[in-house]
Amino acid sequence: MALRDNAIVAYAETKVMKKSDRDVWVLMGEILESLLDKSGFEKSEIDGLVMSGLTGTGGASMFWAQSTCDMLGLEVGFCEQVHTGGCSSIGAVARAAAAIDAGMCEVAVCMFADTHVREHNGRNDRNYRRDWTDPYGVLGPPGAFGLLQRSYDAKYGVDLQALGKLAVTQRNHAILNENACEELRVPITIDDYINSRMIADPIRLLDCVMLADGAAGLIVTSKKRAKEKGLNKCVIPIGYAERTNFLGGEGLVDVTRSGHEIAGSKALAQAGWSIKDVRSFHPYDDFLIALVIQFEAFGFCKPGEGMKFVLDTDMSYNGTLPMNTGGGQISAGQAACSSHNLIEAVRQLMGEGGKRQVKDTTNALVTGIGWINYGRNWGSSAAMALVPNQ
Repeated sequence: MALRDNAIVAYAETKVMKKSDRDVWVLMGEILESLLDKSGFEKSEIDGLVMSGLTGTGGASMFWAQSTCDMLGLEVGFCEQVHTGGCSSIGAVARAAAAIDAGMCEVAVCMFADTHVREHNGRNDRNYRRDWTDPYGVLGPPGAFGLLQRSYDAKYGVDLQALGKLAVTQRNHAILNENACEELRVPITIDDYINSRMIADPIRLLDCVMLADGAAGLIVTSKKRAKEKGLNKCVIPIGYAERTNFLGGEGLVDVTRSGHEIAGSKALAQAGWSIKDVRSFHPYDDFLIALVIQFEAFGFCKPGEGMKFVLDTDMSYNGTLPMNTGGGQISAGQAACSSHNLIEAVRQLMGEGGKRQVKDTTNALVTGIGWINYGRNWGSSAAMALVPNQ
């Protein structure tokens, strides 16, 4: 058995909301019902639940996954919560596949749901940020990514036209996505990006992701079980890798580098791809500079050439390298435990992208970024290679 012996047979997603009008478990119930309707599975056949720990709603609860089983009326043989930050959604798929391979379950739901805006739940962090950055006013990710972008600018130089192009490309995709947060479905220009107000110099408003509420989910089962159910329209994960605390043992770290250097190479090798084989790219995008760093880490271009790569490449849904065709988190809203880009990749490979459907559905590469620590790049990096069922 292997990762590629499993299949994503159904996906579901609520609209991203600036503030939810429904409880988080109501949203989960809607997702579960949609997944069952799409796949034809009965609820009694679901025997695995894998959830993302990236949630302001329940992430601080050690019983979040178990209590969700209780609320949704699920009885499972495998129950897991993945705590790798923004890597958790693709990490959940990998862990569901591993559990199926190990015989711990046969049909797993990966559930991603959050109403952190509605509930205003805080977190009890114990990490270096509280001791070494928060007291000096570097509050939260905008400040941390501001330091990262400053480092990149000092080493290579930042081109605001390139960052603006990324912002505009993703916003154009969000306008075509009915599930994107409605407040963000407004056209912008590169000048709008450059002139947007400063949040944490040099991070501008339109560099930043916006917290939002919503839910999404997937059903993962073995290819054999999918075939038995007549589920031929599915997506196969054929490569996955993650890396946590990249260069963490070093005292002075180059923050323009990330664990995607290792995780990306490993995931591509498992898939049997070179980076030139990637037909659509769905990178984690909490801040625009993170996209540039990922282009370099995965080998789309050499270190320091990310800005030029952006300017030279058509990343629209009908371009040469479609990127975050649902709008990404920055223009769709950071909801559903940051699973948006994964759900969009699955949708595209199933040929259900609608007005923004990509032309080449040969494959898709999805990435994750988890947490950003003091004096380091992000804490976890992950990558997953997906193909449609042949």
